[in-house]
Amino acid sequence: MDKVVASAAEAVADVPDGASLAVGGFGLSGVPNVLIQALYERGTGSLSVVSNNCGAMESGLAVLLAAGRIARVTGSYIGANKEFARQYLAGELEVELIPQGTLAERLRAGGAGIPAFYTPAGVGTQVAEGGLPWRYDGSGGVALASPAKEVRDFDGTQYVLERGIRTDYALVRAAKGDRHGNLVFGKSARNFNPLAAMAGRVTVAEVEELVEPGAIDPDAVHLPGVFVRRVVALTPEQAADKRIERRTVSG
Repeated sequence: MDKVVASAAEAVADVPDGASLAVGGFGLSGVPNVLIQALYERGTGSLSVVSNNCGAMESGLAVLLAAGRIARVTGSYIGANKEFARQYLAGELEVELIPQGTLAERLRAGGAGIPAFYTPAGVGTQVAEGGLPWRYDGSGGVALASPAKEVRDFDGTQYVLERGIRTDYALVRAAKGDRHGNLVFGKSARNFNPLAAMAGRVTVAEVEELVEPGAIDPDAVHLPGVFVRRVVALTPEQAADKRIERRTVSG
C-alpha cells in the first residue's frame, strides 16, 4: 500500500516514447512541474498529451513542447503560448481542440469506465460536423481534419456523442497526499487534476506535503488513492516554487 517512490525520475522511469499522458493544471495553477521536468531530463518524446493547455511562461508542458517532445495535444486552450501556436500552424504538432467542459467530462468519463456520453456542447458546429484542423500542412492548408461525430435527438434536443478519454499515464500535483495515494488539492489547483488522475492507467502524483495514512480526514479527500499508483514527495523548495502568470497591483 505504500506508494511513495524515492524521486520524480524513478516515478516516470517507465514512461516510453509515444505514451499518452493526462496532465493536471490550469494555466500555472496545479501543474506537476517536477514530474514534467523529470520526463524532459529522461528524454521521453513523441508524447500524446491531454491537458487543458500546454504550458505557459516556459514552464510546465511548455518545457516538453519547446524541446519537440510532444506529437499531439488534446486540449481546450492555446492562450498566449506562442510556441504552441507556431508548431500547430507549421504542421509540426497535431492538435484536437474541444470545449473545456467536454474535455473535463471526457476525462471523468474515462476514469469512471464510461466509454462515451452525449452532450449539447458543439452541436451545429465543426465540433460535431467535423472539419476542425487537427494538423496543418505548413503551407496554410489542412493536412488532417476532425471527423464528424454521431448526433442524436433526445426529447427534441440534439446532442453530440463524445468518447471518454483513457491515457497510459497521468501526472498530477496535490497540496497534500498520504502514502496510500489519497490526495487533497489546494484551492484553484483542484481544477483538472482529479479528472486527469482518474483517466490515467498509471497515475503519478507529486505532493507538496506527504503525511501518514489516517492523517487526512476521509471527508477531506478530493481523490481516493485507488486512482493513484505512485506518490512523489516534493522538497520544501519544490513545493514553494509557484509562479504567478499575471500580477495586478493598485496604486
